[in-house]
Amino acid sequence: MMTLNSEKDNISGLPDSWLIQKDRTACYYHVPADQFTGIVTTLKALESRLVSIIGEEGFYVPDLCSISYVFELLDTPRYLVLVLTCPEPESITGLFPAASFFERKISDGFGVRFSGSGDERRLFLHEPYPEGFHPMKKGYVNTPVVAAGTPCPFPFREMKGESVYHIPVGPVHAGIIEPGHFRFSVIGETIMNLEVRLGYLHRGIEKLMEGKDPDEGVTLAESISGDESAVNACGYALAVEQICMITVPERAEYIRGIILELERSYSLVSDLAGMVTDIGFPVAASRLLVLREELQRACDSLTGSRFLKGIIRIGGVSRDFSSDSLLILDSLAEETGKRLEEIVSWISSVPSVIDRFSTTGVIRETLIDPLALSGPVARASGRVLDVRVDHPYGIYRDQIISPVSERAGDVLARFNLKSEEILVSLNFIRQLVSGIPTGPVRCAIAMHDGFALAGIESPRGRTIHYVRIRDSRIERYFVATASFSNWQAIEHAVMGNIVPDFPLINKSLNLSYSGTDV
Repeated sequence: MMTLNSEKDNISGLPDSWLIQKDRTACYYHVPADQFTGIVTTLKALESRLVSIIGEEGFYVPDLCSISYVFELLDTPRYLVLVLTCPEPESITGLFPAASFFERKISDGFGVRFSGSGDERRLFLHEPYPEGFHPMKKGYVNTPVVAAGTPCPFPFREMKGESVYHIPVGPVHAGIIEPGHFRFSVIGETIMNLEVRLGYLHRGIEKLMEGKDPDEGVTLAESISGDESAVNACGYALAVEQICMITVPERAEYIRGIILELERSYSLVSDLAGMVTDIGFPVAASRLLVLREELQRACDSLTGSRFLKGIIRIGGVSRDFSSDSLLILDSLAEETGKRLEEIVSWISSVPSVIDRFSTTGVIRETLIDPLALSGPVARASGRVLDVRVDHPYGIYRDQIISPVSERAGDVLARFNLKSEEILVSLNFIRQLVSGIPTGPVRCAIAMHDGFALAGIESPRGRTIHYVRIRDSRIERYFVATASFSNWQAIEHAVMGNIVPDFPLINKSLNLSYSGTDV
C-alpha cells in the first residue's frame, strides 16, 4: 500500500529502483505498465489529485512516447510524477475524469491511443489533416501543413427529447477575443446541457520552444496569455532554474513577488468589472476599471510594460526597482485597497446585484478533485487550494500569504472571493516593499541538461510548466494553465440556469482561451 512518510515531503511505498529523480518540486518514478492501474487506484483511495499529464517522446525509449502523470498528494509539498512507457496506455478517466482533456491533447499531438477512453474525439486538430499527422512528434518539422481530406462534423453530445432545442454560440464572438464554441441544449430558457469546444487557434507554443536557447524561451512563455505574462514567465523560469540549480538573489525574489501580486491584482479587478458589466451596471464597472488602469500604469512605470513583459528572466529579473518607485507603489497599493473596499461595499448594497449573483452558476465542491479545478474557482467552492501555500516557491517559501475561501460556489461567492484576494495581494505587496533587502537582482547562469517541472499560482489558479533541456537547448516544453482544466467547470456551472445568465457565469470564471489553446 502506498503511504506518505512522516516528513510529509517524500513518497514511500514505491521501489527505489523505480526512482528517476527527486528534486525540490517533485519525485519522478518510472512505473511498470502492469502495475500502473493498481498504483493509480491507490492514489485515488488516498484522495490524491491528478493535476496534469505530460506526453514526451523519447523520455525512456527512442521513438516511443512516455506519459508522465502529475499527482498532488494531501499535505505533501512535492508532486508525485508517475512515468509510464508503453505503446497503448490505459485511460484513467474512470478514476480521474480530469484526465480526458490531457489524454485527448496527447492523442492529437503524439498519436498515442489510450485504451478504454470514453472520449477519443480530437481536442485541437480541428482540420482534416493528413493521415498520421501528429505535430508534437520529433519527426515533424515545424512548417506549414495544408489540411487535406473531407471535413468531419464534430460529434457533440446530443440531448434529445420533446421541446429540446440547441443554441450554438461561437466560435467567432462579438468581442475581440479568441474563438471558442459553446453548444447549449435548452428547454425554454433553462440550460439542460452545455459542451465547450476549444482549440480553434492552436498556436503550437510547445513545438515552437523546441530547439530554443532556454533564455529565449521566456519570451514565448510570457506570450501564452496576455494577462498572465509574468506568472507564465516565472513558472517557466522556475523550471529552468531547478534544472540548472540556480539560486535566485533574495532581492530578485522580492521583486518577483511584487510583480506576481500586481498581475493578480489588476487581473482580478478586471474580473470584477466584467461581472458587473454583464448585469448592466456600467457605472460600477467604470470605477473598477479606473483602479485597473492605475495598477497597469504602475506596472508600466516599474517594468516598462503594462502587462509586465520582459521583467522576469532566468536567474532573477531584468531591472531593479528604485526606492522612490517602491514608495510610490506602496502608497498606490494602500489607496487602491481603500477605494476597492468602498466600491465593493457599494456594489454589494444594491439588491439587483445580489439577485443576479446569488445562487447563479453554482460549482459544487464535489467537482473540484474529479475535474482538477483550482484557483478562485475552487476556493469559492470551499476548497483552500493555492500553490503559493501548498507547494511554496520563490518568495512564498519565506513570506506566508493567507488564502481566502468562500463556500457557496456561486457568482456572488466568486465576486466576494476575488474582491478579498485583491486586498490580500495589495497588502502582500506592501509587506514586500517594507522588507525588501538590498543586493543584486540577477545571478549568473550556467546551463545544464536535465528536466524539471514547476507549479505556480496564476490569477486563475494552478499552472504547471515542464522543461527538458538537452545540449543546452530546449528539447521538450509543456504547459497546462489553470484554464485548461477549469473550462470543464462551466459545463456544470450553467446547468439549471437560464440562457441570459451564461455571460455572467462565464465572466465570473473569466477563463483564458489563449491560455488553453497553446
